[in-house]
Amino acid sequence: MSSLLRVQARIGQRTLLLTTAALPLTGWTVHALTLHRRLAVARKDQLSGLPGRPELIAHGERLLRTRHRDALHVLMLDGVGFKAVNDTHGHAAGDAVIQTTGLRLAHWSASRQALAARLGGDEFAVSVVLPPAIALTEIAELREQLQQPFRHEQNTLRLDFSLGIARALDLPGESTRTILRGADAAMYKVKKGRETFPYLATRADAYTDTVNGRRTGRRGTHLLARAT
Repeated sequence: MSSLLRVQARIGQRTLLLTTAALPLTGWTVHALTLHRRLAVARKDQLSGLPGRPELIAHGERLLRTRHRDALHVLMLDGVGFKAVNDTHGHAAGDAVIQTTGLRLAHWSASRQALAARLGGDEFAVSVVLPPAIALTEIAELREQLQQPFRHEQNTLRLDFSLGIARALDLPGESTRTILRGADAAMYKVKKGRETFPYLATRADAYTDTVNGRRTGRRGTHLLARAT
């Protein structure tokens, strides 16, 4: 066999080996992507269609590592009147409120660098990049959209929201978890009438004392108090 033929044979063998080796990798890559998508779907709240707190925190942390850090806003939303909807119209109506809220938040987030999440019950949160000059206007418009009534069966339903805002710009060096705590404290002040919307969280709000991670006065904190 000539030198040229031997070189061509070796090239052919190497190509065959590389191609064969690539096949399982390609298969595993497709499998991994499929598994990733299924896990992402599984992690979403089945009622609202939104991801949960871990995904919200991860999204915020990614944004904090980019040039958009100072434009990061974290919003905390708590439904006002959700229990009355359940008591008056039944749990199916309450579910419809959560579903509609999830759809509206997802739609608003889709056109922005944002992620909306359901934290539980009628509590939602959003991490979003907004230019400071228009941020409060856009947030106010979101609140108005969420409060628009809608029809469910023969009833007109509406859920108001208390909304707190925390900006990474006001909390330099802080993590998304701490910024979210600030937004939660800001929301609570608005809900109790101590501040008016839109209220921006301060560093003191972000460091409000908590019980097992929940600020004093929030649902669940009283249970520990009774047990001690």
